[in-house]
Amino acid sequence: MALPVSRPAFLQDDNIPRGIFLMLITTLFFVLIDTCAKQLSQSLPVMEVVWARFMFHVLVVLVLLRGTVFRYARTNRPWLQLFRSAMLVATTYLFFTGIQQIDLAMASSIMFLSPILITVLSVPLLGERIGVRRVMGVLAGLTGALIIVRPGLGEVPAAAFYLIAAACTNSLYQLTTRMLRQHDDAYTTLLYTGLVGMVASSMAVPLEWVPPTPTAWGLMAGMGTFGALGHFTLIRAFQSAPPSALMPFAYSGLVWATLFGYVVFSNLPDGYTIVGAAVITASGIYIFHREQKAAKTAAAVQVAQAPQSD
Repeated sequence: MALPVSRPAFLQDDNIPRGIFLMLITTLFFVLIDTCAKQLSQSLPVMEVVWARFMFHVLVVLVLLRGTVFRYARTNRPWLQLFRSAMLVATTYLFFTGIQQIDLAMASSIMFLSPILITVLSVPLLGERIGVRRVMGVLAGLTGALIIVRPGLGEVPAAAFYLIAAACTNSLYQLTTRMLRQHDDAYTTLLYTGLVGMVASSMAVPLEWVPPTPTAWGLMAGMGTFGALGHFTLIRAFQSAPPSALMPFAYSGLVWATLFGYVVFSNLPDGYTIVGAAVITASGIYIFHREQKAAKTAAAVQVAQAPQSD
């Protein structure tokens, strides 16, 4: 079945229940990627796992796009597409390295620093201004991260810092995704997401290749499939409902991560992780709420200042 051509945003009819359902499915797909990666990284080099994630992602996207591949391969901002995809490759490598030693719930909690870091980075990169309340939300989110990592107070692997670095590169990835929204079709960005990662990892993986078992090949194929489908359902979610309706449900990934961490790896988050995750989640939702409120205020001012026709 070919991927349907997306309609312009102003022609999309909101269907908030469908959007919420798709967002919940998206978070499930992304945690399934993490679960497969954690399992594979116990016996295979991290770069090989990264390669599999992007290789099978590309194969699935090519099947979905079929005859429209060359159409979506054209981009108006090639260097921005390359930078964005490079940030995703870095995020994937850092995250997969981190989850070798850290349970999924803690890893997912740390990664939810990304929306908070986006708020910080949007000041120098996008020229945005943030008020005192959003600054307080950022500080609360960073406090939540410190509660999870608790430097000097507990036995936390150094791999936690790989996850913090992954949250930083993920923030740059998401910021450039915002920028590209004005220049390229969403499916163009979906295609480049896999292609750049596949090419970059294919150059490095021969240096430390370990022949996968049939089970490992199955996990690799599943991981790439979940990646492609996850990005596809994410696009569909934002076509169905506004971000303000979807944002809170992105944090359902913490529930999935805790569930799969327990079922597959017999890991349960400790009290510090639960408290820290709650603080990060609350601060992230608060910051998003403030951003939406600020955007509505700016839009109202712009309308009020627009010249009135007789």
